[in-house]
Amino acid sequence: MDDIIKEFLAQKNIAVAGSFRLKEKVAYKIFLQLKEKGYNVFPVNPSLSDVEGVKCYPSISDILYPVDAVDIVTPPSVTEKIVEECKKKGIKYVWMQPGAESENAIKFCEHNNIKVIHDLCLMVELV
Repeated sequence: MDDIIKEFLAQKNIAVAGSFRLKEKVAYKIFLQLKEKGYNVFPVNPSLSDVEGVKCYPSISDILYPVDAVDIVTPPSVTEKIVEECKKKGIKYVWMQPGAESENAIKFCEHNNIKVIHDLCLMVELV
């Protein structure tokens, strides 16, 4: 898993799918940490137009720029839909935050050559 984490963190264009309404939300904190570390970050939430002045996309499919990796901070049922979008967009790295993962989503990634990280928090690795 350590190699996959290093590969994920070596990517430059990362989408974060989750709730950004409150600064206390995990997705919001991850978004800010990634930006501070110099990543190109694309927030994804169908209910918002922007996060901290950065355009927020309704879905992974709506991002018009190359996306190398996705961090998912959503309920498992939403995660399952997001990983399908990742496959369609050719994204090779997915990080499922604790609580976002589902066995179906993990298996989908594994069967579709998407490197998946789960049961670990991205914020811990960014410190």
